[in-house]
Amino acid sequence: MNADMLEALQALAREKGITVDALFAALADALESAYKRMPDAEEYSWVTIDPETMDIRVMAQELDEDYNPVGEEYDVTPENFGRIAAQTARQVMTQRIREAERELKYEEYAGREGDIVTGMIQQTDARYTLLDLGRVEALLPQSEQVMFERPEPNARLKAYIVEVRKTAKGPQIVVSRTHPGLVKRLFELEVPEIADGIVEIKACAREPGHRTKIAVYSNDSNVDPVGACVGARGARVRQIVTELRGEKIDIVPFSEDLPDFVMKALSPAKVKEVRIIEETGTAEVIVPDFQLSLAIGKEGQNARLAARLTGWRVDIKSETQLAQEEAYGDVEWAEGEWVVDPETGEQVWKPADGGEGVSAEEWSDHTEGDAPLSETDAADEAKNTDSASEEE
Repeated sequence: MNADMLEALQALAREKGITVDALFAALADALESAYKRMPDAEEYSWVTIDPETMDIRVMAQELDEDYNPVGEEYDVTPENFGRIAAQTARQVMTQRIREAERELKYEEYAGREGDIVTGMIQQTDARYTLLDLGRVEALLPQSEQVMFERPEPNARLKAYIVEVRKTAKGPQIVVSRTHPGLVKRLFELEVPEIADGIVEIKACAREPGHRTKIAVYSNDSNVDPVGACVGARGARVRQIVTELRGEKIDIVPFSEDLPDFVMKALSPAKVKEVRIIEETGTAEVIVPDFQLSLAIGKEGQNARLAARLTGWRVDIKSETQLAQEEAYGDVEWAEGEWVVDPETGEQVWKPADGGEGVSAEEWSDHTEGDAPLSETDAADEAKNTDSASEEE
C-alpha cells in the first residue's frame, strides 16, 4: 500500500506541476492535524514520513513546566491511524494542493507587468471580459477595452499585462487592450530588429481604436528604422494593424533635433517651418494654408498625437494666419476663430458673437491696409464717422 501511495503522490505532483517534497510536507501537516483531533493525543507531537518506504510515524516528546520539549522522542502512532485519519488527511491535502497551485500560478505571472499574453475569450459582459490563458484567467475590464471592439467568445486575443494581484482565490491578472505598451510589444514580436535592439521605439502616442504614432530610431546606420517596422510591402505593420482591428499606425523617424522631430511627428501633413518657444514649452508650426486641416487632423487628433509624441505643446498656424499676426500684432482683434466650412471645405473666420462667417479672401479684402477691429473699436469708429457727417 505504501508503494501505491508513493506512486500516487508522484503522479499527482506531475499533474499539478508541484514538487513531491511539497506534497510530503502537506501530507505530514494533514496527518498531524488529524492525529491531534483524536482523543488522548499527545500535546507536543508531529508526523514523519520516510520518502522511500512511505513509512508514516507519529512522534512525541514530553514538555516541561515552561512548555519546552524534554527527554527522548517516542513513537505514539495509533494502531488504526491510517484508517481513522484518511478522510481528514484527504481534506487537508486537497486544501494544501490548491494553495500550492495558486502560489505556483502567482509566481508564474508575478513580475510580468508590461508583458504581452495571448488568451481565448471565455465570457464577456458590460463590466469585464475573461481571457483564458491556459492555467489561469485574465481580467479585461471595460475601461481597458477599445470602444469599437466587440469581443467574440472563443476568439483569440492579445493583451498587455498591467497588474498581477495576489488574492485568496489565486492570482488575478489584469490586462489591457488600450495601453500604448501593447503597440510596443506587438512591434517587438513582429520586428526582429526591435527585439534585437537594433531599432528602438523612442516614443509612442495612442488613441485606442483610432490612431497611433510611434517614433523609431536605428542604432545601425545601415538599417532604416521606418522600413524595418513597415516590412516588405507593409507585411509587418499590417499584422499589427490586423491585431488592433484596423487601428491606423503612423511610423516616423525619431530625431534629436526638436524642430525636425515635430515636423516629422505631424506627418502626413507637410510643414513649412517649426519655431520652438522654450519659455512656454510650445512648438509653433507653420503650414501652407491647404495643409492646415490635415495638420490639425480630424477633431484635432493629429495635433494631439504629435504633442504627446514629442512632449511639447503644438500650436499650428497657416501662412495666412501668421502673416496677419505679424502685420497686426499690436492691434486688438475681434473675438472669433478660424474653422473649416463643412460645405466648401474652405477656412472661414467665425465671429464669437455668432455672426456670418468670412472667407479668407473676403477677410483679406476687408482688412487690406487696416487691422480687423474688435467690437469696441468698430463702435468707436462708427461714432466718429457719424460726428464727422453732422459737422459737414
